[in-house]
Amino acid sequence: MDNNSHPKNFRTATAVFFFNSGFGYAAWASRIPTIKHNLHLNEAELGALLFALPVGLMATMPFTSFLLSRYSSRKITLWGAAFFNIMLALVGLAATPWQLALVLFGFGSSRNMYNLSINAQAVSVQRLYTRSIITTFHGIWSFAGFAGAALGYLMVSLNIATTWHLPAVGVAMLLLAFYFYTNTFDDQPIKTTQKKPVFSLPDKHLLTFAIIAFASMACENTMYDWSGIYFIKGLGASQRMATAGFVFYMVAMTIGRFAGDKLVDRFGIEKILSYSGTLITAGLLISVLIPYTIAASIGFILTGFGVSCIIPLVFSLAGKSKTMSSATALASISTVGYIGFLVVPPMIGFVAQAAGIRAAFGIIAALGVLILWMVSLIKPAKAGVM
Repeated sequence: MDNNSHPKNFRTATAVFFFNSGFGYAAWASRIPTIKHNLHLNEAELGALLFALPVGLMATMPFTSFLLSRYSSRKITLWGAAFFNIMLALVGLAATPWQLALVLFGFGSSRNMYNLSINAQAVSVQRLYTRSIITTFHGIWSFAGFAGAALGYLMVSLNIATTWHLPAVGVAMLLLAFYFYTNTFDDQPIKTTQKKPVFSLPDKHLLTFAIIAFASMACENTMYDWSGIYFIKGLGASQRMATAGFVFYMVAMTIGRFAGDKLVDRFGIEKILSYSGTLITAGLLISVLIPYTIAASIGFILTGFGVSCIIPLVFSLAGKSKTMSSATALASISTVGYIGFLVVPPMIGFVAQAAGIRAAFGIIAALGVLILWMVSLIKPAKAGVM
C-alpha cells in the first residue's frame, strides 16, 4: 500500500471535504440578512426566494443518485465541491431577486450532490476501520459551521461586501478541495444483475432507517428554525437569551458528534440510536413542561446530544445494504429524511398559531418516541459496530 493509499489519508481527505461543505454553507447563511438588505426584500419575499434552495435540492436528487450509481463517489465529490463553491461565489454576486432565485436553485442542487457524495465517501472509508469514525466527520461539519459563521460575523463587522466575501470563500474552498482530492477513496459502484430504477424509495430493509432519518432531520430543522422563537414566544425570554438557547443546542450537537465514535465503539450503534431517541424526547418534554429558560436550555442541550449522531449512524447502517448500492441507499434514505427536514418545520407554524408554540414542540417530542420505536425494530446483527 503506497502512502497515498493509507486509510489515514482517506480519512483526512474526507474530513477536509466535510469541513469544506460546512464552512461554505455557514458562510452563505451568515450573510442572509445582508443579502436581504441589499436586495430590499421583505420577510415574505425572502422566504419565497429561500424556498428555491430546497426545491433545487429535492429536484436533483434522482440525478445525483444516477451519478453515484455509475461513478465513484470520489469523482462526484470533486464535481460536487466545484459546483457547490462556484454557486456559493455566485450567491455573493447576485444583484437582483430573480438572479438570487436561480443561483439558490443551483446552490441547493450542488449541496445535494456534495453532501450525498461526501457521505458515500465517509461510509466507504468507515469500512476500512474496525472502530467507528463516521460521527466525527459530521462533528467536523458542525465545527466548520461555527468557523464559517465566525468569519461571516467578522466580515459584517468590517463591512466587507458579499461580492468579496462569498467569492473569496468559494475560491479558497475550491482550491482546498482540489488539493486533497488525490487522497480521497476510489470506491466503485456495486454492480448488480438485478435491474432496479436508478432512483427509488427505500426498500423494506431500509424503510426503518428512512423513518429514523425522517424523524431526526425534522427535529433538527425545527430546532434551527424555531428554537429562538420558542424562547421568545413560549418562555418570554429576551432576544439575547433566545440566541443563547440555540447556541447551547448547537454546541451540544457538535460535542455529541465528536464523542459519538467512542460511544459507538463502547455501546454499539443500536444502543446509541436508542439513547438518542430518549434524549430527544426527554429534552423537548423538559423544555415544554418546565417553561423556564434554565430548564429549556437544559432541554435544548439534551436535544442537541440526541440529534447529533443519528444521521451518520443511519447512513453507516444503510451503507451495508445488500439490495441497493451504498450510494443509492443513501440517496433513498436522504429523500425521506429531507421530506421531514422541509415539511415538518412549516407545519410547526400552523400548530403554533392554533395551539401555541409549546404545544407544537410537544408534538415534536413524539419524534423521539418514533425513533425509539424504529430502533427497536432493527435486528441487532444489522446494528453492530463496524
